[in-house]
Amino acid sequence: MKDFARMADVPFNEILRELMQAQVHNSNLLQFGSLVSARQYLRAYDLVRRYVPPGSRVLDWGAGNGHFSYFLIRSGYRVTGFDFFGTPAICAPFEPEHYTYQLATTNDPVALPFEDNAFDAVVSIGVLEHVREHGGDESASLREIARLLRPGGVFVCFHLPNRYSWIEFMLRRLGRWSHEHRFTAAQIRALCAGAGLEPLEIRRYALLPRNIWWWKLRRLVRDEARLARWYDRADSFLGALASPFCQNYLFVARRPER
Repeated sequence: MKDFARMADVPFNEILRELMQAQVHNSNLLQFGSLVSARQYLRAYDLVRRYVPPGSRVLDWGAGNGHFSYFLIRSGYRVTGFDFFGTPAICAPFEPEHYTYQLATTNDPVALPFEDNAFDAVVSIGVLEHVREHGGDESASLREIARLLRPGGVFVCFHLPNRYSWIEFMLRRLGRWSHEHRFTAAQIRALCAGAGLEPLEIRRYALLPRNIWWWKLRRLVRDEARLARWYDRADSFLGALASPFCQNYLFVARRPER
């Protein structure tokens, strides 16, 4: 446990820099191609560390390229990555004590191959909004996640698209790709209630776009910390003024102790 506690002190910026260095050799990590884009995950990092103690067993549901599993491992959690599409190579070097990976064994978009009460926390980083596209449904997925959580365990959801996002609206008007399924705070509360989960925090964020052309700029600009901090401050200030039109929701919900 001492080792987990020590790892929990790793600064967020150090983890971001490591992922940005990994992106140079891994095109699947495009969101870490610039510091402005990479810093969008600082909110998620803070959210997890506030609600989940180091050493906890955490499921990265829909691990994708493994970037959030990497953060969880470096932050002192015992991590299981789960996905339908193959092992995230970025996490492969970590010891089994810190990281295991489970590939889906069926085409069922809802059922998860884990025992009841198996995890202290489950995280969804841009996953929940896509389950219907693969034949599932958010309500059924949340009930399955609640089954996996121990009493008192938490579900952390990040990058859930806001129904009234101005970015999503503009993308649709321009004929570009946008999220098929978008949500409101009332829908989030209803989903949690249907799964027997208690919402602890629901918040909108990200008025300014992050995953655009930043990665195409010269490296000196892409990695400029002052520019990234300025962009963060502008995003927070404008997002507070126009909260209903922010891009995403984050929320944390807890399985009751009883």
